[in-house]
Amino acid sequence: MNVILVLPAFNEAGNLGLVLDDCARVTRDAGCQLRIVLVDDGSTDDTGAVARAWARHGPPLELIIHPANQGLGKTIHDGLKRAAELAGPDDAIVTMDADNTQPAALIPRLLDAVNAGSDLVIASRFRPGAKVVGLSLLRRGLTILSSYLYRSLRPIPGVRDYSCGFRAYRGRLMQQAFAAYHGRFITEEGFTCMAEILVKLSALGPVVHEVPMILRYDRKKGASKMPVARTVGRSLHLLLRG
Repeated sequence: MNVILVLPAFNEAGNLGLVLDDCARVTRDAGCQLRIVLVDDGSTDDTGAVARAWARHGPPLELIIHPANQGLGKTIHDGLKRAAELAGPDDAIVTMDADNTQPAALIPRLLDAVNAGSDLVIASRFRPGAKVVGLSLLRRGLTILSSYLYRSLRPIPGVRDYSCGFRAYRGRLMQQAFAAYHGRFITEEGFTCMAEILVKLSALGPVVHEVPMILRYDRKKGASKMPVARTVGRSLHLLLRG
């Protein structure tokens, strides 16, 4: 299987090399051809330099640079759009964070589910065997509440984790999404974009599957970039709008 890995990054110089090394290793061991689309969202550290240095000896890496920070929504939009252009219909487009909190070792399980017929596979914090390490009680509580509200107000068969960005999409599904929404596929600017993607993809009738993930915030170098209050507000807006 061909795999296009989409990595949104903002000031991840301390984490990026480890993530790229792990992803290259697990996809190679799984017998996959890897191509990377990395979107540097206006980083002020050496994120771009780390990516360019790594690209000299690793699998093909395409670097998209935002001159100024535009937020996760625009960043994941640009990465997914480019991946949809590169992917074949049955290739896998994998998205994950560049902060070393999500285990690259889980990628083969995501790919296995795509090979078995799923169109969208989510690394979930809400399946048996999942675990979250190093997250504050406040953030953990908000994550649980968010999952409950989304499942109650925007139910999607097979989905419990609406906000995790570690996913595998069948190439055909992402191509259909960009064609169907005519440039309005991802409109949320911040972290709420991950739930927006699921809500909009659900209208296309994909087969969705989740696999449990162990999320390791204790491995992350640097502070969280999620503005909690704004994300809560945007989530409520997404949940309640028509």
